[in-house]
Amino acid sequence: MAESAALVTGGAGFIGSHLVDALLADGVRVTVLDDLSSGDRRRPASHGDRVRFIEGDVRDDATCADAVKDVDVVYHLASRVSVVESVEHPELYRDVVLGGTERMLNAAIDAGVRRLVLASSCSVYGDAEPPVRESAPIDPQSPYAAMKFAAEEACRAASADGRLETVCPRFFNVHGPRQRADSPYSGVIAIFSAKAAAGESPTIFGDGGQTRDFIHVSDIVRGLRLAMAEPTLGAGEPINLGTGIGTTVLELAEMLGCPAPTFAPAREGEIRHSRADMSSARTLLGFSPTVRLRRAQE
Repeated sequence: MAESAALVTGGAGFIGSHLVDALLADGVRVTVLDDLSSGDRRRPASHGDRVRFIEGDVRDDATCADAVKDVDVVYHLASRVSVVESVEHPELYRDVVLGGTERMLNAAIDAGVRRLVLASSCSVYGDAEPPVRESAPIDPQSPYAAMKFAAEEACRAASADGRLETVCPRFFNVHGPRQRADSPYSGVIAIFSAKAAAGESPTIFGDGGQTRDFIHVSDIVRGLRLAMAEPTLGAGEPINLGTGIGTTVLELAEMLGCPAPTFAPAREGEIRHSRADMSSARTLLGFSPTVRLRRAQE
């Protein structure tokens, strides 16, 4: 069933703003809820009155209740997203990642929303042997990962008695336009790209042999919308959204044309290898990624 009116939490951010663009292009009425802690007010504002924008926090019950008015589906992307920051501030991640999801679920149920899609994370697998399937043991190595899995469990509990359909796509490493490079918590591609443009050496934490599965934001948006539309889902199912291709951090630095890197100790909570098994996404959603990493950087 297609969306007619959607709420995008985190809709002023990197991934959320791309999702908002796609929804509007298909004629969906959009509400954006964002506290602007990392998002950009200009993104929803650029759409004028086509977007109802609420500056607010998912940790506030009244704000969540206001945001879900007159929408039939929710894309819940609002989150904190740094493994390193979560180790430094675990209670913040409990409040935002888990508490914010619980509040949004309750608001959606009270408002009669049909389905909520949660942006989850491949970090829930820890150091599972790649390619990792959704059935792999859960082994979070950081507060961020632990809270993402707890948020998934809250979604499954909300769906258990038929109150709300939920789906929980697990994002691998997302990259693309609008990704910030001005924070130590930013994505590695954004940081390395900025370093390359400035002719500066990037810092690699660890030996650079760690691998990541980099998926373009346009593919993530398409995967999110397929997860929202697929009628056979709705019980909080986890679904990997990646490419199935692993790239080492050293290979990434070379691909981006960075000067020779400097090295620093590996950071607490970060996993060694990450690569998705995409069987479920292909079977359940008909999803395959379309943007190759090297082509996206050319």
